[in-house]
Amino acid sequence: FGQAVADWQQIVVLMALLSMFLGAIAGVGQRDIKRLMAYSSISHMGFALLGVAAGSQYGVQAALVYMAIYVTMNVGTFAFIMSMERDGKPVTEISALTQFARIEPVKAAAMMVLLFSLAGVPPLVGFFGKLYVLTAAIDAGLVWLAVAGVIASVIGAWYYLRIVYLMYFAEGECGVEMPMSTPAWAMLMIAAAAMLLGVVNLFGVEGAAAAAAAALVN
Repeated sequence: FGQAVADWQQIVVLMALLSMFLGAIAGVGQRDIKRLMAYSSISHMGFALLGVAAGSQYGVQAALVYMAIYVTMNVGTFAFIMSMERDGKPVTEISALTQFARIEPVKAAAMMVLLFSLAGVPPLVGFFGKLYVLTAAIDAGLVWLAVAGVIASVIGAWYYLRIVYLMYFAEGECGVEMPMSTPAWAMLMIAAAAMLLGVVNLFGVEGAAAAAAAALVN
């Protein structure tokens, strides 16, 4: 990026900071799972901007890797959410997932993997995505922004883990059915498997991201 970095870096830093915390804090009190995921998306865009804010080829590479991981997680998560229903009608209340693991253990396990990955729990792929962009920020001297990212990640983890708690440990009756179509089931399972198996080499995403970053920066 050369000398142009100084012209826009502070703007991107501010956008990253606001996005991470707005998404994390606003999502905490949500009871509607679609609205929760909307705020989650805002927070994740903030993390992707951490890489851009670094103003380096490695930072752009980190942002691209993060986005590839995030899109994969989101595809599986929304395949799950869009299949939630009761008596043939869509259900979006998070509380409806109480004891879901008891009636749909496989789907609950897949969703749990995706939620843990969204939260950045190691050793799932989502953890390495966040590590990538945080490392890029630190390498660029933006240590304080990386620390802010860790704090925002901890705040955001609460609402992901809350869903896991409801599915497995909360007392009450499950208020949702999940007659998934074959494509939706496949998207959920493939995305969850990718979060587990991708830790080996990120399915080659790093190489493609590095090439794309080099083309963009140079």
